[in-house]
Amino acid sequence: MNFWKTKSATLSIVCVLCMSFFVHDALAKVGVGMGAGEIRVTQPIKPGGMYTLPSLRIFNTGDEVTVYGMNIAYHQDHPELRPQKDWFSYNPTTFTINPGESQEVEITMMVPVKTEPGDYFAFVESGPVATGEPGTSVGVAVATKLYFNVVPANIFEAISYRVSTLFAAYAPWSWIGLGVSIMLLLGYFFRKFFSFNISLRKQKIED
Repeated sequence: MNFWKTKSATLSIVCVLCMSFFVHDALAKVGVGMGAGEIRVTQPIKPGGMYTLPSLRIFNTGDEVTVYGMNIAYHQDHPELRPQKDWFSYNPTTFTINPGESQEVEITMMVPVKTEPGDYFAFVESGPVATGEPGTSVGVAVATKLYFNVVPANIFEAISYRVSTLFAAYAPWSWIGLGVSIMLLLGYFFRKFFSFNISLRKQKIED
């Protein structure tokens, strides 16, 4: 009799623990917030350019540790042109935030050389990403509006601007690399010219 009482009590404890586990998963809240209303780039955007957009701060408004990611989204009611998602890069791309804490995300936009001029609009959004853990929801997201204008430019201007922005972005290493390349090129032409002069002198001596 005591055996069955003990077994029954054990089963009751196990059931209570299981119910507590599932209730915790059911009540766990995944949330996200963003510390920006909109991003409106006032300077004209040129094809071929690389631009650093204002940073965004993402908040974990839920009550569990969550992994977040960044994305670009669109809305059919906006008549503006749509920037492609691969124009944008994020640092970091995905990140884990504890409840009540936040993470700053840097955004870089690389505009292709062949970009149609005009007004552009998109949503920069952030939300939880799937981690494969039970009870994790990915159905929430927060977004800020992004506006910018691409000005007309011919292909030569666009390529020139792409080169100049890349040099500025990766300075001073870009200038060091350019200097080394010029030195190697000068060395190559000097050797060719020196070899040519030696050949001429030999030919004159033989004659």
